[in-house]
Parts: sequence; C-alpha cells; structure tokens
Amino acid sequence: MVQDLIQLCKERGPKIYIQTHNFPDPDAIGSAYGLQKLLEHFGIKPTLCYAGRIDKLSTSRMLEEFGIEIYAYDDVREEMKPTDSIICVDSQKNGGNIQDFIGEEIACVDHHPTFVEETYLYDDIRITGSCATLIAQYYKKLEITPTENVASALLYGLKMDTMQFTRGVTDLDIAALRFLFPYHNRAKIKRLEQNTMAFRDLKAYGAAIENIQVYDRFGYTLVPFACPDALVATLADFILDLDEVEVVVVVSAREDGLKLSVRSEIDEVHAGYLIRDSLLGIGNAGGHASMAGGFVPMAKVEPMGNYYSDVIRDRFMKELEKMGYLKV
Repeated sequence: MVQDLIQLCKERGPKIYIQTHNFPDPDAIGSAYGLQKLLEHFGIKPTLCYAGRIDKLSTSRMLEEFGIEIYAYDDVREEMKPTDSIICVDSQKNGGNIQDFIGEEIACVDHHPTFVEETYLYDDIRITGSCATLIAQYYKKLEITPTENVASALLYGLKMDTMQFTRGVTDLDIAALRFLFPYHNRAKIKRLEQNTMAFRDLKAYGAAIENIQVYDRFGYTLVPFACPDALVATLADFILDLDEVEVVVVVSAREDGLKLSVRSEIDEVHAGYLIRDSLLGIGNAGGHASMAGGFVPMAKVEPMGNYYSDVIRDRFMKELEKMGYLKV
C-alpha cells in the first residue's frame, strides 16, 4: 500500500532521492514528478535525479512545460551520502539501465518485468502500460486530487509509453486515464505532442532505412553512429510500422559500446526475454513483452571485429530460431 511508502519515507528522511532510469523518457519523468508531488503533500521533499542524459526533444520540452526540476547525478553526487534513501521509479536496481548511486535503494515503483531479483523495504512492481499508471492509482487511493501539472505530466507519460493506448495497455491504464483526464490541461498536452522530432534525427532515420535487413518477418538494422537512447527506441517503433515486420532490433554504435532497442508485436516473441538471452554474457538487457532495450560495452564489442553488427544479428536470429519463430 502507498501508505507504507509514505511512512517509510518519513522514517528514513530527511534526504530522499527519486531516481529514474539513465535516459528518462516522458513516463519516467512524469512518474517521478507525480510521486515527488504526492510525497510533498505529506511533508516529504524528495529530489529527482538520473544518470545519463535528457536526450529526447519531447522530454526536455516536458520539463519546461511543467517546471520540473530533475538533476543529473554529477550535480548531486557530492552531496549524496550512503545513508540517503533512494526510490527507483520506472526502473529497478541492477536492471541494466540504471546506475548505482551512493545512497540506499529503499523502494521501487516500476511497471517492467523483474530480471534481477532485489529486495526493497517497499516495492510496487506491476506489469502495466506505463509507470505513470501506478502513480495515478496512488492519488486515487489516497483521494488526493492531482494538480493540473501533475495530471498532465502523468497523462502524457501514459500516452507516450503506450503509443497512444495501442501498446501494452491494461485495465489499470484505462482506469488511470479515466482518473487523470478531468484534471489535465489539454493545451499543454497538445503543445508537447507537436513537433517532437529535431532536424538532427533525420540522419539516424536515413541510416536505419538504408541498413535495414528483413528475414521472414524479423527486421534488423544498424545506425553506425551514436544516437540518444530515446531515438533508438523511436526508430524501433518506426520500423515496426512496416507491414513486413513484426519483430525489430535496432543497434546504435557508440564510442563506449552498442545501444539496442527491441520491439515485438506478437505474443510468440517476448522482447524482454529475446534481448536478455541474445546478449547473455556480453551485455545487459531487459524490458517488456512488446519492448525492451540493452547495451553491449565496447570491451565485448571489440573481439567481434569489423563485423560486429553481423555477430549481434546472428545472436538474435539464433534465439528466434530456438523460439520456433525463425528458421535460420
């Protein structure tokens, strides 16, 4: 129960951090912000933080629109102490997409499957379309009316993570929509949903299109330069829109390794399990049945030589063959 989380924060204070995954998207930002404002209602004042970058246009505009303050780890590292408390939101400790900060992870609120078992003093891990859904439920259970900005931020995160309620939607997500809708600001949501692509993104789209390979209904492509995490995920969604493709892997080559995003629109292929097993021994990964992400560090890429992309592709194809989905 959310009351347990509130009581835990009161006992563990005064310094509480709410940490998102390394490259927070609108759902992570909205969920962290919604939880922050909820805890402030009870006299608790958490600080929002993340590692990595705010690298998606929609996310940076969201911060401006709602006046959300979230700090990079480098900005809070010196003041953090081992006794400080951390709440993981839209992420889980050792989940492959979250950096281990100095404080103690006392709680977790997340909607992703658990791939590495961890123990928290409080956890709420349920498979829903978005993490914002869980935060919205907290407001509803406590009979607290969210502010216009909170309702709008949660609703925007919910819409983005479910691709406008077309991906991974559960009954709880629909209930969250019903709860948040009367309180949100339509004009702000409309502004956020307009002009979500930057000019620099076009180069990545071009590379992904030029390099795409399709095997049966499995699509694979390499972007041979660094892309923000959010853009890699967007490219995966873009390719999944092809009529000939129902499972997608997009790889972006970076100086420190390879960033991967996986999408599946069929029940036979669980994206999270696919990327976890395909990168076993060489990288970290995890995610939902329909979408997942992972990373292979450069130390594991270098032994693959110049044809690293073919090696990664073949690992995925082998796992798809094991699933009975693809004949190699």
